Amino acid sequence: MGIDWDAKEPEIAKIMEEIEEVKKALDEPENSNHIAEEIGDLLFSCVNLARHSKVDAERALMAGNEKFERRFRGIEQELRAKEKSIEDCSLEELENYWNVVKSRENF
Repeated sequence: MGIDWDAKEPEIAKIMEEIEEVKKALDEPENSNHIAEEIGDLLFSCVNLARHSKVDAERALMAGNEKFERRFRGIEQELRAKEKSIEDCSLEELENYWNVVKSRENF
């Protein structure tokens, strides 16, 4: 229909715009429908970028989920080795473990 960009830069700019709109909507937590709508717009924009980049958005999301799960399991292993639980750790400590696990990955 002709409503499409022919370059990635405007798509990325649109994603950034949508992120700002999500942030504004999150300032109104009582309006969950607006938050959901803005997050939907953000996801739509991300899928559009994937489409133009010849990436299957659903597969990319599944791969991202798998990566998150793999890294989370790595954190659990690190904590077991130190005889700690997630509940014993601050968010900062968990992020440090995350970065340790992430640094061990080969791309």
